[in-house]
Amino acid sequence: MLFTKHKSLIRWIIIGISFVIISLILWNTFMFFQSFKAEERIKMQIWSAAQRDLIKSTNLEGDIGELPLQILQSNTTTPMIMVDLNGNIEHNNLDEKKAKNTAYVKDLILEFEKENQPIEIIYDGQVLDTLYYGNSPLLNKLKYYPIAFLLIIVLFAGLVYVFYRSTKIATQNKLWSGMAKETAHQIGTPLSSLIGWTEILKTEAVNPDYIKEIEKDIARLETITERFSKIGSVPTLQETDIVKATVESYDYLKSRSSKLIDFSIDIPDYDIPVQLNPQLYSWTIENLVKNAIDAMKGKGQLSVKITPHDQDVRILVSDTGKGLYKNQYTRIFEPGFTTKKRGWGLGLSLAKRIIEDFHDGKIKVLHSEIGKGTTMQITLKR
Repeated sequence: MLFTKHKSLIRWIIIGISFVIISLILWNTFMFFQSFKAEERIKMQIWSAAQRDLIKSTNLEGDIGELPLQILQSNTTTPMIMVDLNGNIEHNNLDEKKAKNTAYVKDLILEFEKENQPIEIIYDGQVLDTLYYGNSPLLNKLKYYPIAFLLIIVLFAGLVYVFYRSTKIATQNKLWSGMAKETAHQIGTPLSSLIGWTEILKTEAVNPDYIKEIEKDIARLETITERFSKIGSVPTLQETDIVKATVESYDYLKSRSSKLIDFSIDIPDYDIPVQLNPQLYSWTIENLVKNAIDAMKGKGQLSVKITPHDQDVRILVSDTGKGLYKNQYTRIFEPGFTTKKRGWGLGLSLAKRIIEDFHDGKIKVLHSEIGKGTTMQITLKR
């Protein structure tokens, strides 16, 4: 209980502690790098002193001794370039093939000069050689360690974010599923009552056409209740004539839409069986048609067309509404995205889930032009 109450505060404390730990690790790495760099410079200064003794013994024709030679031979990792008074270049620990290229060596000298201050080898008050040296391979690896560490942290943070977001989405889906099932349960009570009252009206002197329309609406409510009750569970697919299922949804929506909408339908004159959940498919057609009507502001032309192909069947819903920009073709299927002033932006995302997740089909914007209209396409396997 206490953890739940102070969950936000605890989260920020953990984030703060993590930030402090990361900062300390990066700071210690930086200080270690600087310390290692200073030690490497001392080694190079000792190496240059040994080189000076070599020059001194050569001029005096004396014995240099073993220690300077051991120092000169001990450095096998740090890349070095030594330039004398006449511009002659000697190198050590460089790629022999690349070192033959004079331009490469000159570029390397400039690079070494930026990494470390050159060391002058002085004898009798005269600068005989200038030593340019770069960072050793170990130092270079250490230099990139903080970057690798930060990259690991970013990747880890990304994984935590994905896990947190997926958990949050799963919780939200569970909540919406529970609300949908509860809504279906709540609708069931007045719906049962309406069915009873309809049976009573049949015994009275009521126009049969009125009762017929009421029964259609009751059937529609039963369909909606079944839809909501199935949210959160895997729907059952059965072989269904896609033509008949489309016409039923089309006829119902046409009879209850504005007379200013010019409806038209183009369908084959034969059955096309597909694996379908009729209730959820009807919900998809309803969402597409209602979106089309909203896009036309209740006035225009709306057409539904079914085109069979060898491997699939395609259902086209076209309108003469305001149209979509190309960057909205995929965004309209995102939950919460809407081009209307009112609405939750869930209709098309729900349609996408019904078609692609439950029916292994495809739904997309086939074509759209601003001011001229939009054509949506559903593709289902035969």
